[in-house]
Amino acid sequence: MIEKIELRERRHKRVRKKVTGTQERPRLTVYKSLSHMHAQMIDDTSGHTLAAASTLEKSLRTEAGHKGNIAAAKKVGALIAQKAKDKGINKAVFDKGGFKYHGRVRALAEAAREAGLEF
Repeated sequence: MIEKIELRERRHKRVRKKVTGTQERPRLTVYKSLSHMHAQMIDDTSGHTLAAASTLEKSLRTEAGHKGNIAAAKKVGALIAQKAKDKGINKAVFDKGGFKYHGRVRALAEAAREAGLEF
């Protein structure tokens, strides 16, 4: 029997064949674990991470509460959008990383959109 992680990785590889990021429109990728949320803006043409945000960052780590919930995902979404805006990035391509667009992934995406990032 194939494990859930392997199935997610398969879905992610299948999506990555079609979704690529550029300097002008980087790929906003999301990863979630049980305890934390991570988001990155990646330029696939040069292979560089342009911006990154996570619940492990000092500004979010010092806040009280669990870091693997919807509220924390909203904060990460707003933070990644702010970092992208600071670097002059207004548009992105969303890569949900093989996860369902539901719960924490959706909360992160909607918070990034509300903060001004278009995708």
